[in-house]
Amino acid sequence: MNRTLYSLVGYLLLPILIIRLFVKSIKAPSYRKRVSERLGLIQKISTPTIWVHCVSVGEFRASITLIDTLISEHPKHKILVTSTTPTGSSALTQHYGDKILHCYFPFDLSIIVKRYIKRINPDLCILMETEIWPNLIHALRQNNIPSILINARLSDRSLKKYQKFAPKLIRETLNNLTLIATQNQNSATRFIQLGAHDKKVINAGNIKFDLNPVPNSTVTQTLKKIVGHQKVITFASTHLGEESQIINSFLKVQSQLNALLVIIPRHPERFNSVEKLIKNASLSVSRRSDTHVVGKDHVLLGDSMGEMLSYFEISDIVFMGGSLNETGGHNMLEPAALSRPIIFGPNVFNFAEISSDLLKNKASIQVQNSDELFENLIQLLNNPEQLKSLGSNAKHYFESQQGAVKKIAKLVESII
Repeated sequence: MNRTLYSLVGYLLLPILIIRLFVKSIKAPSYRKRVSERLGLIQKISTPTIWVHCVSVGEFRASITLIDTLISEHPKHKILVTSTTPTGSSALTQHYGDKILHCYFPFDLSIIVKRYIKRINPDLCILMETEIWPNLIHALRQNNIPSILINARLSDRSLKKYQKFAPKLIRETLNNLTLIATQNQNSATRFIQLGAHDKKVINAGNIKFDLNPVPNSTVTQTLKKIVGHQKVITFASTHLGEESQIINSFLKVQSQLNALLVIIPRHPERFNSVEKLIKNASLSVSRRSDTHVVGKDHVLLGDSMGEMLSYFEISDIVFMGGSLNETGGHNMLEPAALSRPIIFGPNVFNFAEISSDLLKNKASIQVQNSDELFENLIQLLNNPEQLKSLGSNAKHYFESQQGAVKKIAKLVESII
């Protein structure tokens, strides 16, 4: 596939993409708002600008330390932060208010991205992790605007897919980037295997280690009052199919597990369906949004946004979702930074190196299925010394890997 064919497919799919936004808005009304921004219809920015793109909440949280550094070190520039999802949009506007500019990210079609770039005219575009957009990156190169892919990661699985379906397109796109700053050496090697010039690729480390996650004390105290003195197991960022596995396995060992389950679905539009699933299993459930105290309920449904750190802080054990299905796992570093014992399932290819390091450092446990998960939960709750050791090791590993933001900030300074 070349860029012409890629663009043709994109134009044919554009009506479907727009319809998809409105379909999503049935459950999450925010998806139908500000669609014009995704089409490149944004206000002109007249001041010098650094553009940072964070897809959703996870990428935004990871980039906070970098964004703070950019604000501090480049006071003459406005920082524009774009997102793709309403949850990401809400998180960044709540966190920064008017300290930054914010728009939705455009569809990757030439006519749209050219209009978008013309309205912004950034001095630099910073893309996060896997945001490799051929038309956008090509347009930036045409306009002599440097672009860097930071915290870049490439799994072996993704490498093989790119090599099979779009080797020429991806090679051209990678070499249109000014720089690729990867999370680890494995990803750096894979980007070079994919065709990126080795001089463009640098292993800068993972900026997620430079986070200083501080839970909101008010929220934490509220959650502590809700759960009382119970042991708490948090199932964070769960996906479709995972909750049913968790519930079915819990039912098998319910009498052996004296703890409150806190289930936090990854996507807000699934809160109601997950609550129904729990009730259909004849389990009692309360919702964070309308609960003051959890009595003898089996489950607390975490239906609130922006409170994940506080959920972690009140937890005795954290299970990271997206790992019992094919999602590939979610970020384990926030609970690690808070010294919480971490368990995850078999599918963590999105965090292959981090999960491997955590296991090597005896800072987490990996299970193959939900039944094995609950066997470990029971064993851990009966072994407080092991719980403490897992949490302590996780914190130590987290702190040992810091420094990526400083490296990237120097790269930004040299480019600008």
